[in-house]
Amino acid sequence: MAGRMVVGSAALAELVRPASAPDPAGGHRVLPVRAELTGLLPNRGLRRGSTVAIGVGQPRHSGATSLILALLAEASRAGSWCAVVGVPTFGAGAAAEAGIALDRLALVPHPGPEWPTVVAALIDGVDVVVTAVPTTVSASVATRLAARARQRGSVLVPYGRWDGADVTLQVVRGVWQGLGPGRGRLRRREVTVSARGRGAAARPKEIKVWLPGDELTRVIPRASGVGVPSVTVPPRRLRVVAPAVSR
Repeated sequence: MAGRMVVGSAALAELVRPASAPDPAGGHRVLPVRAELTGLLPNRGLRRGSTVAIGVGQPRHSGATSLILALLAEASRAGSWCAVVGVPTFGAGAAAEAGIALDRLALVPHPGPEWPTVVAALIDGVDVVVTAVPTTVSASVATRLAARARQRGSVLVPYGRWDGADVTLQVVRGVWQGLGPGRGRLRRREVTVSARGRGAAARPKEIKVWLPGDELTRVIPRASGVGVPSVTVPPRRLRVVAPAVSR
């Protein structure tokens, strides 16, 4: 089943629950994330009412989409609704492979000039709202949307520059694995994800994970130091994430 493609205000109104409706997650204030990502978040999960931004690296799409998928997977698996706004390249197939429940996923690839209204409506009725940040968004609009997320208990995940987020996650480095001498397949990517923010997230953090890897994300063990016994990680099946590359 594909994610729901939302087109028009009528379809949007049918999708979201009334703001006065009961909390579908039973009042839990923190939505789960994969264990590998908990150390980057001050509440070890997605706290309702918070804004968790995904920073844009260079090149622009370097690893950010994989990070979004990994961030949404556990909350979706636990029963939360998710929405992705303004990212036309976001694929339902990749979302399903990451573990996101497609029957609780809403896609609004082209929100148009009514972007703030669309995002606000989704905040009213969806647990986690991912949205690409338009270059023309004003600081006042961003502040109002973040305040609305706090009031409604939704998690706002802006994708792009967003000042004032509770925490900003960004892929800062990445190296693909899988290619051998002259042949092979791109299988997975070792990425370094940084976290910075305010309050409990003020101290910068970094971790290395596979995106995708075992269970789609896995922390990469640090190299053993002098006098510290090495840890052998048993080999596991690798997932192919790109077409064969040969030369």
